Order: sequence, then C-alpha cells, then structure tokens
Amino acid sequence: MKISIIIVNFNVKTYLSQCIDSVKRSIEGLDGEILVVDNNSNDGSVEWIQQRFQNIKVILNHSNTGFAKANNQAIRLAKGEYILLLNPDTIIGENTLREVIQVMDQNPDVGGAGVRMLNSNGSFALESRRGIPTPFTAFCKMSGLGKLFPKSKSLGHYYLQYLDSNLITDIEIISGACMFIRRSTLQQVGMLDETFFMYGEDIDLSYRLLKTGMRNIYVPVNILHYKGESTKKGAYKYVNAFYQAMLIFYKKNFGSQGFWLSIPIKSAIYTKGLLEYIWLNCRKLTDRHDSLYFMRQKQFLLLGKGENLKKMIEKCSNNNIIYQSVSVTEEIIKHGHIAIEDSISNYDCIVYDMNLFSYEVMLEAFRITGNNKTSPMIATYQSDADVIITGSLIF
Repeated sequence: MKISIIIVNFNVKTYLSQCIDSVKRSIEGLDGEILVVDNNSNDGSVEWIQQRFQNIKVILNHSNTGFAKANNQAIRLAKGEYILLLNPDTIIGENTLREVIQVMDQNPDVGGAGVRMLNSNGSFALESRRGIPTPFTAFCKMSGLGKLFPKSKSLGHYYLQYLDSNLITDIEIISGACMFIRRSTLQQVGMLDETFFMYGEDIDLSYRLLKTGMRNIYVPVNILHYKGESTKKGAYKYVNAFYQAMLIFYKKNFGSQGFWLSIPIKSAIYTKGLLEYIWLNCRKLTDRHDSLYFMRQKQFLLLGKGENLKKMIEKCSNNNIIYQSVSVTEEIIKHGHIAIEDSISNYDCIVYDMNLFSYEVMLEAFRITGNNKTSPMIATYQSDADVIITGSLIF
C-alpha cells in the first residue's frame, strides 16, 4: 500500500466530513487507506462518518487520549509506505497526495515533508515552515524579535520567512497539521512522543528525523488549515498547553545547556501566556461571541448552479446574511472566483458549491487572492450534508 492517511477527531463532525471528502478525492487512483481516530467525541462524529463514508477504519477511544497517543494507535495499524498525519480542520487538493509522494519517491533521503498551508482567507500560514526552536530561536519568537525582523536568518529563523514559499526547500520542522512521513523513517526514529498531549509532538518528531541525517522538506502544494477548530473552545487551556509543550521539548533536547540558559526562554513563554490570558478575558467582556451575528455583518458571494444555488440562497436568507449569487459558467468552474469580473474585494466570504468545483481550483484561487487580512474568507457548500462551512460558522 502506498499511503495511509490518519485523522484524529474530537468534536468537529462537519469539518471532519469535509476533510474526508477532500481526502477521498485526492486518494482516487492511489493504493491508500484512511484511518480516523475518535477521541471520545460527543457530537455524533462517529455515527456521521460511518453512515456517510465506506471503507474507512475508525478507532474509538473512551477518553481524549491526546494527539500523539491517538496518532500512534493508527500508525500501528497503518499499512502504507507513507504515513500522512492530517488535522480534521483541513482541506487538501485533488493532486496533493500524488505531488508530495512523487517528490518523496524521487528523494529517498527525505524522511518527512510538509506543505503550503493556507489560512481561512487564502493567505500563507507561517506554520507551513519552521525552524528548530533552539533557545535563541525560541527567545526571538517569544520576545517579538522574529516579528520585527522576519527575513533575518538568525532573528526570524522560527518561521523561515527568508525562504521562497513557491519552491521546494529544506526545512527543519514539519507541522503536525499535515505531516508526511516514511514508514521506514518511523521504524527508525520511533513514533510520536506521548509525553506531549497536544502541540510540540510534531516539533519533537521533526527534530528526531533531522538527527538521523535525513532531510525534512517543504513542498508548495496547497491545503487549507482552519487553524484549530478542534481546539477553539477553552482557548486559554490550549494556549497554556502549547507553551508547556515548548518547555517539555526544551527540557528534553536542550536541558544540558544549563539552568541559567533556560531562564530567558521560560520567562518569555510565561509572559506570552499571561498576555494571551489577559487578551482572552478582555474579549469575553467586549466581543459578541455569536458567530452568526458576526457573519451577518459580512457580504457573501455564492458560487453555484441550479438547485444547489437555490439552497445556498435560502440558507443565507433564512439567517439574514447579505449575499450576491452567481450561476457559474464553465470558465468560473475552471478558474474559481478569479474568473469573475466583479471586484473580489467587495466580498468578505466566497462560498463554493463543491459539487461543481475541485478543491484544487478553490485553494489555488484563494492563494492568488489571499494577500492580506481583508481578503475574502473561504467557504464551501456541502450538498450531501446541506451545510455552508466557513472557518468560524457552520449553518
């Protein structure tokens, strides 16, 4: 078998369903399998997936075992030459698997690969490529020096922004949101370290790959990452988990450098955590947390045809969402919203009927237009579930 795709789910039923739909399109013609590990979801995820998708292996946990342990459960059962660890809040293109596999087949010294991840508005996600968080690199990130000098090879090393995002390049850390690994590499370096409950395990595994002399690479194929839909609730808990994971990694790999060297790193971590905590609590006092209220202030562009377009219009109308609709032509289906003459900047969210469009076309169109914070957000209409899915709302 060529590839095993492993997805760990926790209470993100609809995002998971959309992710699987994109994976099934990408795996067509390949010898592959999909394994879903459910960490005791209570939103009906398991029943939903079992009803809608056939030939998917589902592993049921009776508690939330964490990201590393859940992935390891599936890795032990996986049969593929390549293993892909994939977050449920992602969408991959129809050619994603083939393109990455082709590059790795041609480069046997590559142990793992990451891809070009897009944010919800199509902009480049910095987490697509990262450097090893050595004490100095971590300090530059936490102190803000990396943000001030993003193109510096030393001060901005954490996000590697001095590298061309359109070229295949060597990197150090692969994001666990979409992490390709050779099975033979895992047999050599071991699986994910289950000391990490959430966050940090991808950094640790990437670092272990490099220490064997193998390469980690970045391949510029597009995926969408909604960035944490499965961890959105109780945000401070997850902020704290991230920084604690960094401390675990630092102690495991750099503890021998001495206690005094760890002080500035730990200080930066705890300061950042405190600021995040204050910010989150301020939001609770000032924000409207009704996602639907927020979306009602947005202008939607609906791209579809026939009965599905009518359903998309009805959904927006029933939820008092402002919209414009376009009955798409073959040209629009081929090139996405960049084929539309109207100014895309007039819209806050563009909804694609995925019965008509390929994920590949949608992601590339958003990559081209997603240059800044005002770029429109990605949304899809999934006709089989009759839902519109955005990065912050499902209706």
